[in-house]
Amino acid sequence: MSYVQDYLKEVKSVVDKLDQTSIEKMVDLIIHIRENKGRMFFLGVGGGAGNASHAVNDFRKIAGIESYSPCDNVSELTARTNDQGWDNTFSEWLKGSRLNDNDGVFVFSVGGGNAEKNISTNLVRALEYSKQVGAKILGIVGRDGGYTGKVGDACVIVPTVNSSTVTPHTESFQGVIWHLIVSHPRVQVSEMKWESVK
Repeated sequence: MSYVQDYLKEVKSVVDKLDQTSIEKMVDLIIHIRENKGRMFFLGVGGGAGNASHAVNDFRKIAGIESYSPCDNVSELTARTNDQGWDNTFSEWLKGSRLNDNDGVFVFSVGGGNAEKNISTNLVRALEYSKQVGAKILGIVGRDGGYTGKVGDACVIVPTVNSSTVTPHTESFQGVIWHLIVSHPRVQVSEMKWESVK
């Protein structure tokens, strides 16, 4: 088979292996956060940062949840990195945002963070702080879920079907899953533009 055929076959395999119960749990938790007037804070690095920015739009506009990402303010992000160090960038931003127990922190990451291996430690520190204040932790992550999978209240782990395509599948399915969530009849509060065009 060609690479295209192989890749698309893997996509089908990921869909078949996704844990739908985890997605339903995430929907329930998001509704709980919204009902309690909580906010959602999206965290990610690399492709996860781009996904976080996009998700902020969808959760605000479609799901009616006040949402933010530190990745959307490059001045603050780089100032905090310069002054407080990369490891503390997200946790300090959450402190400045007055994160509380009504809020949710939503992670997009391929590995979920791993302090022992010094990978995405900024996510680990942010989640440690989130747990301290009682915020709910959500994530769409790959591999074994990492620290996000360990401490998350609702976490979807994108199944590994090929160790050579973990990153593209994880980052792609982050988009698939968050779009599923915001279009879920229990979550969606605003009609999407193209769906409303007759």
